[in-house]
Amino acid sequence: MLITTKTKPEVIDMAQINFTLEYDFLVGLFKDSKEEAFAKIMEEILNQTLLAESRQQLGAERYERSDGRSDYRNGTRIRSLTTRIGKIQLEVPRHRDLPFKTVLFDQYKRNEQGLILSMMEMVVQGVSTRNVQKITQQLCGESFSKSAVSEMCRELDGPVKKFRDRPLGTSCPFVMADAIYIKVREEQRIVSKAVLIAVGINPGGRKEVLGFDVCGAETEGTWRDFFTGLKDRGLSGVDMVVSDAHKGLRKAAGESFEGSTWQRCQVHFLRSLMDATPKKYQQGLSSELREMFTAPSIKMARGKRDSIIADYADVAGKAVELLSEGFEDAMAVMNLPSKYRVSLRTGNIIERENREIRRREKVIGIFPNRESALRLIGAVLLDDHNDWSSSQKLFDMTEYYEMKKLTAR
Repeated sequence: MLITTKTKPEVIDMAQINFTLEYDFLVGLFKDSKEEAFAKIMEEILNQTLLAESRQQLGAERYERSDGRSDYRNGTRIRSLTTRIGKIQLEVPRHRDLPFKTVLFDQYKRNEQGLILSMMEMVVQGVSTRNVQKITQQLCGESFSKSAVSEMCRELDGPVKKFRDRPLGTSCPFVMADAIYIKVREEQRIVSKAVLIAVGINPGGRKEVLGFDVCGAETEGTWRDFFTGLKDRGLSGVDMVVSDAHKGLRKAAGESFEGSTWQRCQVHFLRSLMDATPKKYQQGLSSELREMFTAPSIKMARGKRDSIIADYADVAGKAVELLSEGFEDAMAVMNLPSKYRVSLRTGNIIERENREIRRREKVIGIFPNRESALRLIGAVLLDDHNDWSSSQKLFDMTEYYEMKKLTAR
């Protein structure tokens, strides 16, 4: 049987190639499944294409004596390709002096890279390596081992490192910082590691991931080093830091961003107050505290605070004491125009990032090492950072900067 197909002239300087398929070969295809038959046909056609390219480059047929011969054959090497119709084995010609060249694999390399990127994306989005194996088996007939999938994910190291080390060439008036803990294997032990994350609101009113790190624990020293790293990369103009009441974080932020205000996360503050309140009073106190947090002015918020203290001093003394001590820090956001208060009175923005990381981390359970943790967490944060850069602004910052000009006079 003769099959004629046109080829790219830059690959082979011939108008066409004739493919010959033996009768027994064709009959044998009926014994196979449709996918196996297509794979065998494609394998045969591509192998004959490679031989034709070899003849063209050598300038002679096999065993032909020719003055135009430029080189000699030197056997073949086997190369496997995983395609949509199955896995095929190609016999790639080898030449004695000059290497055999073909662009036949270029498109495959692009498709193969696309598959690798898809597998990496599956892992980043929370698909376990075991399930990635199953998916690739169904899609292309080949199962990649868990170690192979993990190895492919190392391709993320370059983009994540570039993102993590990028210059922060602009001021960031509002910074949110928080830490979560993950499990990592270290020296044949499973240890707890702190993931430090900082998210900022830039002068354009958009969110951006400023930095992240995986360290031994959340301490004043690790936070100070973390903030120093952000400043070394160019972070400046920090006017407010939003976080929970971790003493080390708060102290490090105050020293690193001199002149900034600390906004205590109202959600964490409310939880602390509820923990200190007898159960039968929690619902009533919670409702009144929420009214205080959302008061339209600091004067009205203070009035509500005084009313709460008077009503609950006898039945929830510890909670009232905590409220008196923490009120000003939890209400620092009241110094901003009202349009900025809802988003900045809590750490909800960074808490959402923590939940995204948790969703992926639960699939993994225990990271094999610190580098793998940085890789996955960095990829998750990079995705969100890129989305934020093209999404709608969180704020119009005009009113904020006008307020700053007035207060600076």
